[in-house]
Amino acid sequence: MKIDVLKKEDLTPQIQTQISDLFKQLAPDLKQANLDRVLDNSNKATLVYCVANGQILGIASLCEYLAISGNKGWIEDVVVDFNSRGQGIGRKLMEKLLDIAKEKELAEILLFSGHHRVPAIQMYKSLGFVLRESGLYFLSNR
Repeated sequence: MKIDVLKKEDLTPQIQTQISDLFKQLAPDLKQANLDRVLDNSNKATLVYCVANGQILGIASLCEYLAISGNKGWIEDVVVDFNSRGQGIGRKLMEKLLDIAKEKELAEILLFSGHHRVPAIQMYKSLGFVLRESGLYFLSNR
């Protein structure tokens, strides 16, 4: 099993299909963004993946942005294949993203998780994330 950063030049049709299949497990009703655009150098996003025997078992991404309050990161799209859950893959993906965030000297890392995702929330807490007592407001332009 290997955890690595996915680069634009690594994209193959097979990898794109595997990532699309994983994303559908996370958000079956959402349209996935084009991976070429996500991995473009102009987009400040890092996508990490777990692969074993040529099969992608999990993905997670870190998006960076600069606000007046500092350089921050937002973790998005953390998903491990249904058949591979409970093996520590999500934790390894998160640890890789947190190492990258530390290298980039991000002042704060944010993430959102639905309350029903109990195992994921337990993992996030064990990595040091704490629930903020603030509201998250959402507006969809779709």
